[in-house]
Amino acid sequence: MGFFLETLIGGLMTGMLYSLVALGFVLIFKASGVFNFAQGAMVLFAALAMARFSEWAPELLGTGKVLSNVLAFVGAALLMVVVAWLVERLVLGKLVNQEGITLLMATLGITYFLDGFGQTLFGSDIYKIDIGLPKDPMFLLEGMFQGGILVNKEDLYAAAMAASLVILLSLFFRYTATGRALRAVADDHQAAQSIGIPLKRIWVIVWSVAGFTALVAGIIWGSKLGVQFSLSLVALKALPVVILGGLTSVPGAIIGGLIIGVGEKLSEVYIGSKIGGGIEIWFGYVLVLFVLLVRPQGLFGEKIIDRV
Repeated sequence: MGFFLETLIGGLMTGMLYSLVALGFVLIFKASGVFNFAQGAMVLFAALAMARFSEWAPELLGTGKVLSNVLAFVGAALLMVVVAWLVERLVLGKLVNQEGITLLMATLGITYFLDGFGQTLFGSDIYKIDIGLPKDPMFLLEGMFQGGILVNKEDLYAAAMAASLVILLSLFFRYTATGRALRAVADDHQAAQSIGIPLKRIWVIVWSVAGFTALVAGIIWGSKLGVQFSLSLVALKALPVVILGGLTSVPGAIIGGLIIGVGEKLSEVYIGSKIGGGIEIWFGYVLVLFVLLVRPQGLFGEKIIDRV
């Protein structure tokens, strides 16, 4: 039982990190109807900015580690806002009311641009992000289970950070005027414009929020894995989360991430060990395939009804 709980907790923490990346997809799709394939590149670009700015701050300003990280975070966040503004001004603003495939290809172009520009601007080495997350493990419930339950402190702190951001974003969408405007744009672009909601400004805001989410995700994953160009592939792990939860559902992104995170860990431990492993790589995609056969809009997505 102790080992099962250990695996379950590990899956929940991994799933929360998946949810954080998936949230960027959902935010942009809700506000603009664009499935943003550039989200992975945004995670990488933000993580590169954070890593390099934290290296440059002590050299240029003579700051200590903590202040360097704070300045690097602020600088990277501002950079992602600039990226969001440029995306809206140079790409999305030119493609209003275009076909979905056109917008999809635009986000693919943004992906390759950010990958290449990030390498040009920040270099192509492997960098590290050290924000002080503890690396040593800890044991919980030692009185209930022999040997206790092994939990990685870094994963625990990372999951707590991801959960806090998800909660803040949920409150932002529900209780602020800007959040309500974003939801209105998501429901109907033309109706939102007709009551005076500026569509272009809303798109800049939502891409900025998605960029900030990508920054937090990049910091967490960069702290765990190092900042390298394979980091953009983390978004591929979030794709089944988005589809499972529903493309327009913030709670769906959270619950979908937890389901897939737990499912991956349990299937790899209890089934993969018997058939040679590798289930963790494809579990999410197979699960989503079966769900789509029954519920194409995902668990929490809105069912689309076309009236003729």
